[in-house]
Amino acid sequence: MTRRDFLGASAAGSLAAAGMAPWTLEAQTAAKAAGPMKITKIEAVRFRPDLRIQGITPNWMWVRLHTDAGIVGIGESYPGYEAHRGALKELSSYILGKDAAQIDRLWQDLFYRISYQPWGGAEFRMLTAINIAQWDILGKASGLPLYKLLGGKSQEKLLVYNTMNGWTINGMREHDYPEKIAEFLVKRGIKGVKLYPYDRGPVNALARHGGTFITQAELKQSLDPIQRIRKAVGDELEIGLDLSSRWNLPCSLQIAHSLEPYGIMYLEDAMLPDNLEAYASLARETSIPICLSERLATRFRFREMFEAHAVDVVMYDVTWCGGISEAKKISDMADTYKIPTSPHTGGGPVLWYASIHTATSLTNFYIMESVYHLYNDMYPHFLKNVPAPVNGYVTAPELPGLGIEIREEAFRNGDAVIETVAEL
Repeated sequence: MTRRDFLGASAAGSLAAAGMAPWTLEAQTAAKAAGPMKITKIEAVRFRPDLRIQGITPNWMWVRLHTDAGIVGIGESYPGYEAHRGALKELSSYILGKDAAQIDRLWQDLFYRISYQPWGGAEFRMLTAINIAQWDILGKASGLPLYKLLGGKSQEKLLVYNTMNGWTINGMREHDYPEKIAEFLVKRGIKGVKLYPYDRGPVNALARHGGTFITQAELKQSLDPIQRIRKAVGDELEIGLDLSSRWNLPCSLQIAHSLEPYGIMYLEDAMLPDNLEAYASLARETSIPICLSERLATRFRFREMFEAHAVDVVMYDVTWCGGISEAKKISDMADTYKIPTSPHTGGGPVLWYASIHTATSLTNFYIMESVYHLYNDMYPHFLKNVPAPVNGYVTAPELPGLGIEIREEAFRNGDAVIETVAEL
């Protein structure tokens, strides 16, 4: 489809569609102009399990949807392959032959199919990957970068922080070299860092007590990397803390209160999100913003969280929450509560691209996770044009769809292997 065809179709678009998130007027007219694009083949891409890139193995799986228009879209979820591949095979009969541009229709059909049993797990993650691939197809069909289909640039560039979570920066771990890590990030213009002092490193109170108790000595010892960062770079670096959803309410409150003098950006996933009233108590009783959660999926679960007043900053993972469609809906719903959005991106490269496009379209964007090891070392092994932060900000690719350019040599040398799951 040429740009002239697309613009001509735009004039005939329904203005009523502009208010149907994530179906902006641009997305509606792109789908109409592209016409039906039948899904003809479903592929799974697995990565060599013994591949090590600076000691880390890729743990994600790609889904590729082929259409009769010759356009191929890519989606992703993680971790693992075999369970995802089996779920994709099970869902394939509901995907093949469907119009790739009918994104919400296919999402709803698959969701109801999954919901006949307790939903979640591999089947829902494959629904998510399929949704991302469909948006990639629609962007490629219209010749537009994906963020334009989601409403255009609400953000010219996206503020990022760097998460540690066991990853290193030039061989440095957070509990060994917090000052050097902080200085490295500040020199690159990165505005924040996320640490895991309560379940990693020398203190590791979680391993000692299983999240049900923490001593005063452990509370004070866990502050060490935070104090060292503040001493090294002052307030030039925002500090977030992830508690890995493993603590009970009394411990979460103790940890939060001990952190209050240090100007913490937010406290993420202190407890499992299975009791939102407990989270509401935590949010009421600490001055630190509470962040939730890549562990939740669908707007339905997030609605309950908003109504319980259990969160100050909303986080989701685009490859877990239901895809780009659901991420945009969750963010728009959060905006009605004046709650900002901070996407989780600690997975594969498609997650990184999809999160950047989605966040670029958000009016309530806050700050986004990034991982230096992933965008600097891991992703370039498979992709040519990996977005990397510049002076603390990252911007969306301007190529059609997700804008991903794959390195074919990764497929030629066996680091990535394509398997046909189903086809017409």
